[in-house]
Amino acid sequence: MKRKWVSLAGGLAVATLCFAQSTLVLQNPADPPLGASSVATASPQGISGPQNPQPSSISSRLAVKDAEAIALRNNPAISVARLEALATQQVTREVRSNLWPQAYADFTGVDSRNDSRISAGAINNPQIFPRAAAGTTVTQLITDFGHTTNLVASARLHAKAEDQNAIATKEHVLLAVDQAFYGSLQTHAVLRVAEQTVASRQLLADQVRALTKSKLKSDLDLSFANVNLAQAKLLYLDALNNDKSAMANLSAILGYSTLENYELVEDAEPLMPPPGDIDQLIAEAFSVRPEILSLEFESQSAERLHRADRDELLPTISALGAIGDAPFRDDRIQSSYGAVGVNIRVPIFNGFVYTAKARETDLQAQAALRRLADLRNRISRDVRTSWLNANTAFDRVSVNQQLLAQANLALDLAETRYKLGLSSIVELSQAQLQQTQAEIGSAQAGYEYRLALAVLRYQTSGL
Repeated sequence: MKRKWVSLAGGLAVATLCFAQSTLVLQNPADPPLGASSVATASPQGISGPQNPQPSSISSRLAVKDAEAIALRNNPAISVARLEALATQQVTREVRSNLWPQAYADFTGVDSRNDSRISAGAINNPQIFPRAAAGTTVTQLITDFGHTTNLVASARLHAKAEDQNAIATKEHVLLAVDQAFYGSLQTHAVLRVAEQTVASRQLLADQVRALTKSKLKSDLDLSFANVNLAQAKLLYLDALNNDKSAMANLSAILGYSTLENYELVEDAEPLMPPPGDIDQLIAEAFSVRPEILSLEFESQSAERLHRADRDELLPTISALGAIGDAPFRDDRIQSSYGAVGVNIRVPIFNGFVYTAKARETDLQAQAALRRLADLRNRISRDVRTSWLNANTAFDRVSVNQQLLAQANLALDLAETRYKLGLSSIVELSQAQLQQTQAEIGSAQAGYEYRLALAVLRYQTSGL
């Protein structure tokens, strides 16, 4: 009987010590993550415990503004959009060249039989004289009644639309940077929670194992503790994979083909509520969003193109001039020549090509106006949705903090009840699960709100 009481006292001492250690770990979720040696040695059934992901080489500390600046320099999508915009500016120069004089140099050498004439291929039969001559021909468009000027205006407006598309591409890349940056911070926060969860549940499993050996707890309690530990390790493995994937995604958005390991710096600015006037945000989006400006320019470009195609039915008046010299020639032609003239070209019939082109571009101009109206509706919806999401994310920050505080309190009470033998391990397991979920939600809530604000800025005035 005496040995039995000694054994019971020893078991209670071991249990008290283990519970004290478990309580210290679980009541301090903000402690720094434990290393691999603290959890990997007691992994059951060959399951390897978590190991802190140590980057091969940390390049530097990276804040969100630094990440945006790197992406603006390195991301190839921005360069592609800018080069395409520059290419459309050259189209404007190409079309405008029709308004300038066109000059050509001609060098001709001809030998023929005496009194040769071209007898086939045309109505006239010009005589060919042996000669070697050089000359210059100049043509100048006088007027085509707006056809060329409308083409130039259409090309210029299209180039402006491409400039806005380049700006839209830049804004889209910046939004992707913010999403990848805050996503990486989220996954890293979840990874820290997973590490602490594995450590705390490992200690609880050790404590229950000691009580089971002392016949103070049943094998069912030990099985529940091991199940909770295995679930925590699965949570850690998923969190580790998500953390590495998020960093790979961030590296790609920054324009790197390799994985760049950065130490991400969190925003020091306090969280402020989103703007309150949604109508003002929508009006601002209508005035500055590059997608709207691009479609407005495209609509104007389509209208000017329609006018140009319509004006093809009008005459074209051009001036021509030619001057040259023939140092080697037949005696029947002059040594030099010069002439000027005016040519009026009037379209009479071409199978209704010009009429069909004018109708086609008129319909395209109407379609561009409809696309602009549809884009305005979608942007109004996107701004309103982003504003609602930002408000909801801001409210979730405080609610998640309250949930975490209540979950920590519930876990403390569940541990005390289990230690006193007033509840089963099922109640403690449920409290642990709720505390882990609350801690993950609290860690993610702040980053979700900052990301929601970035999306709202992107939908309104840009980043």
